[in-house]
Amino acid sequence: MDQILDVDLLDFEQGSDAQRAAVIDGVMNSLSTGFVYTSHDISEDLLDTAYGMLAEFFNKPQDVKAQAIAPGSHGATGYTGLLVETAAISDTPDWKEMLNWGIQVPQGHPLRKKYAHRYGEELFPEEAVPGITNVLTEFRDRTLDIQRRFLRVIAVGIGAHEDFFDDMLEHGTTLTRAIRYPPMDQAPSVGPDTQPHVWAAEHGDINLITALPRATTRGLQVKVAPDPDTTDLADFTWVDAAPPEGDFIINTGIMLERLTNGVIPVGVHQVVAEPGQNGERYSVVQFCHPTPWTILSPIASTISAEAPQRFAGIEAGDLLDQVIYDINLVEDAKRI
Repeated sequence: MDQILDVDLLDFEQGSDAQRAAVIDGVMNSLSTGFVYTSHDISEDLLDTAYGMLAEFFNKPQDVKAQAIAPGSHGATGYTGLLVETAAISDTPDWKEMLNWGIQVPQGHPLRKKYAHRYGEELFPEEAVPGITNVLTEFRDRTLDIQRRFLRVIAVGIGAHEDFFDDMLEHGTTLTRAIRYPPMDQAPSVGPDTQPHVWAAEHGDINLITALPRATTRGLQVKVAPDPDTTDLADFTWVDAAPPEGDFIINTGIMLERLTNGVIPVGVHQVVAEPGQNGERYSVVQFCHPTPWTILSPIASTISAEAPQRFAGIEAGDLLDQVIYDINLVEDAKRI
C-alpha cells in the first residue's frame, strides 16, 4: 500500500538538512492515512525475549492468568480476559485477551495525588513468568524513547518547536498492551445471523501515537481513501498494514488529531483473520499518552482562515476517561 510510507528516523536525527526534510515530508504525507512505517534501533534480542515471555504467560492456564487481574484498574495494568474490550462503534466485544502495563510515578507526585486511578501500582505476572517484569519494563522504556523521538518529527511537521511534545510526555499515562488473538475457529458466533467475530473491530486509538514493533502474523488493516481528495466514507477501503521487515508501525490517535486541528487524522484500523486463517496472533502495542492534565487544544500553527479551529480544549485525562468507558473497560459501568 504505497500511501503508507517508510521513513528512517535516524535520517531525521543524524542526516543532512535534505534528508531531514525528506523524513518530515514523508511522515506528514503518510499520516494522511494515520499510519507510517519507521526504522528503529531497538535490539531484536529484546523483542524476541519479550514476545517469548508473553507467549509463555498467555499459554498458562486461565486460573494462573486470572491472578494477574487488577480490579479497579480499568485495563490500565494487569490481565484483561477475552470478550471484554469493545470498540466504541460496536456492541460485540473483541476476540482477544491482553496484558497491560504502564508508567510509575514517584509516591507523593502531584500527578499521583490528582489522578490516583491513573497511577496505581503496576501488576506484572512475575510469579508465573520469572523475570518478565524487568523485560517488559525495558521494552516499554525503549519503545517510549522511539515514540518521543518520532513525535519530534511530527512537531516540526506541524510548525511547532521540535521539543513541543517532550514536556507533556514526562510521566504521561503511556500504556503498553500485549495482545493474544486466539484462533478464530474457537470464537463464538454473534448476532441473529451468527456472524463470526473479528479479532478487533474498527476503531481509532485515543492517544497521541501508537507504536507496534512486531506482530506474529498479518491481520492489521488500515482504512484509507483511494486518493487524497476522496471525502465520501463509502469509498474508503481496507488495506493490509505491511511494513518492511523489522520496521515499527506508527499510527495516530484522537489526542493528536485534536492538537493538530485535524491536520493529522486518526488512524482508523481493525484486526481481522483471513478466511480459513485459524492460528493465533500475538502483537504488542504501546499507546503514547501525555500527562492527564495536558489541555488538548489545537496549536496556533494549525489554525487559519481556511482551517478554522475544529476542537475546543479538553483535559487529556477527561477525554481518556470517556473513551475507557466507551470501550467497556470501566468494571462497575459496563455498557456491554
